[in-house]
Amino acid sequence: MAVKQVSDQSRTKSLAIMGQLIFWSRWLQAPLYLGLIVAQCVYVYLFGVELVHLVTGADKLGETGIMLMVLGLIDVVMIANLLIMVIIGGYETFVSRLNIKEHPDQPEWLSHVNAATMKIKLAMALIGISSIHLLKTFINAENMTEATIMWQVIIHLTFIVSAIAMAYTDRIMTKTLIDAQGQAEH
Repeated sequence: MAVKQVSDQSRTKSLAIMGQLIFWSRWLQAPLYLGLIVAQCVYVYLFGVELVHLVTGADKLGETGIMLMVLGLIDVVMIANLLIMVIIGGYETFVSRLNIKEHPDQPEWLSHVNAATMKIKLAMALIGISSIHLLKTFINAENMTEATIMWQVIIHLTFIVSAIAMAYTDRIMTKTLIDAQGQAEH
């Protein structure tokens, strides 16, 4: 009997160590988020370079050229926003709490972020970025092939259908969870 008790204690201790290791492994994502911060810095630099080109070349660009450059700047900002959502939301959801409650600059969306809402927010951000690219394509359509325009529209529509499918799936899952909780209370 004593051998079985020692064996059970050893197994319990091994499982506890494995559980701690698995739980600790979430910190392996931290360098990934730091890498995204570096990518964010690259986008800030790119924005600055493009802004200087816009300001210094405005007299030579013409209205269409200025519009395309401004759309490019908006595109950079939207991608930077996407990065921030992934960095802050992903870190908060998958690695560790940021402990910024009551901070006046806390993003409003962070208080109700989870993996499902992050996916939907990311999908919406991708649709926004794709919309900017599509608008740039339509403005510059005379310099684009029909195939390029067609594929950009198809990709954009794919993003939209995917976002709708994710939102619908999330709604079904949330409703199922709420229904199950309601039945458990009765």
